[in-house]
Amino acid sequence: MHPETHLQLHDLRSAELRRHADDFRLVHPRSDAGPRTPRTDMRTRLGWTMVEMGLRLIPDRSAAPSRAPRTA
Repeated sequence: MHPETHLQLHDLRSAELRRHADDFRLVHPRSDAGPRTPRTDMRTRLGWTMVEMGLRLIPDRSAAPSRAPRTA
């Protein structure tokens, strides 16, 4: 496909998506006019809990004997 044709199709699609977004905003107005407040406290706690669980699931490599990799 020619680059100019690809660019025109991209512009048309992005304009169409913007129109859909505007229509959605008109149909579904947000109750609060201000920006949403992120729930960083809960996300941070959940994230660190997942990291801690992941670290517990990783096998301890210090207990296993180390071997040199085989070459041929």
